[in-house]
Amino acid sequence: MIKKLVRAREIRAGVKNEVGALARMMSFLVNNGINIETVAGYSDPSGTQGNIIFITDNNQKSIDALIDSGYNDIDQNDVIIIELDNKPGSLKNISELLSGNGINIDYLYCTTCSSGCPAKLV
Repeated sequence: MIKKLVRAREIRAGVKNEVGALARMMSFLVNNGINIETVAGYSDPSGTQGNIIFITDNNQKSIDALIDSGYNDIDQNDVIIIELDNKPGSLKNISELLSGNGINIDYLYCTTCSSGCPAKLV
C-alpha cells in the first residue's frame, strides 16, 4: 500500500487571478532550471487572488528566484508526501489509516500516471 512517506515543504505563492498567471510562473521556474514535482492552484472566493502551491526539486532556489523577479506573497508549509500503489482502494485505505490515527487532512492534492508508477498524495 504505502511505498514511501516523507515530510516535505511546499511553496505557496499568491498571484493575481488572471489568464496566464500559472504559465508565467511555471515558465519562469523551468527557465531557471527548476523541476516542478507537484502543483495545485485555487482562487479566493472573490476570484481576484490566486494561490499556486507546489513542490520543486529545489524550493530555496525557487523562492529566491521568485522574490528576485517580483513575487512577494510567498511562504512555505510543512506537508507529508505519501507514495501509494496506483490501484483501486489506495486512497481509501490511506484516508482510513489517517482518520483512525486522529490525523485531520486540511487539504490534499495528488499526482498519478497510468504506466505503473506510484501515485503521490500531498
